[in-house]
Amino acid sequence: MEHASHEVRFTLPSIEVAAKVWGKPDGLPVIGLHGWLDNAATFDLIAPDLDGVYLVALDLPGHGLSGHLPAGGYSLWQQAATVLQVVESMGWDRFALLGHSMGAIISSILSASVPDRILGAALIDGLMPITSNADDTPAQMARFLEASLATSKKRKPVYVSPEKATTARILGGSMPLSRAAASCLVERGLMPEQGGWTWRTDPQLMLPSALRFTPKQAVAIVEAIRTPTCLVVASEGIFSRRPEASALLEQFQNLQIHRLEGGHHLHLEQAAPEVATIIDSFFKSLA
Repeated sequence: MEHASHEVRFTLPSIEVAAKVWGKPDGLPVIGLHGWLDNAATFDLIAPDLDGVYLVALDLPGHGLSGHLPAGGYSLWQQAATVLQVVESMGWDRFALLGHSMGAIISSILSASVPDRILGAALIDGLMPITSNADDTPAQMARFLEASLATSKKRKPVYVSPEKATTARILGGSMPLSRAAASCLVERGLMPEQGGWTWRTDPQLMLPSALRFTPKQAVAIVEAIRTPTCLVVASEGIFSRRPEASALLEQFQNLQIHRLEGGHHLHLEQAAPEVATIIDSFFKSLA
């Protein structure tokens, strides 16, 4: 694939969504979906090595260069619906998915829910959402509502330089992240503010989820996937911190699982060539 990307914008009924695009329109149509608080630049290292692919990597609502939603607007299912709106605007009947972390979870939801439209999905260190038992619903909703009221009173931090923002991204993340990987994501995630720099990201994305899938619902989603699915698992990634999810992987016969050494953002770090090779081979099998 060509190394250079270009920018596109999708004007949807309720929001404008930005994207980075690699490849030619006659290639395999693929939607790229990044992780929570990341953006389309998450695929910068692997996209150029995906031959014969037309990759449209979205900044999901609230992230990167995309618009923000009204109060209470973010959920996994809302983001999945946005993906379908983008696909409709391009006139794609069927398409493949490339997702990392939260983007991988959204890909699973789409694969299970609209299988006739999905050619296949390549997932990077993500598959199932964090879950809660049904009995926890009132307390979970209470946390969301309380935090929502507090968000309007908070101010975004302002950094004197992108380098300072990059350091904050490294120190503030829930998973280890190299400086090179953080710099890639931060460049697209910043905007000028008061003589310095602040995040473009919608502060609402930091709120607790109002609702979570139950464990049974999450398993049902993965079990419903019938389209080809490739999952890259990082040795020091999300599954290493969620043993209950890791234990479930072997029971899902519909997954092609590849285990690689690396952290949660291994596709932006030293393992990027290996990740690209696996995903390139997978997409070639779809084509």
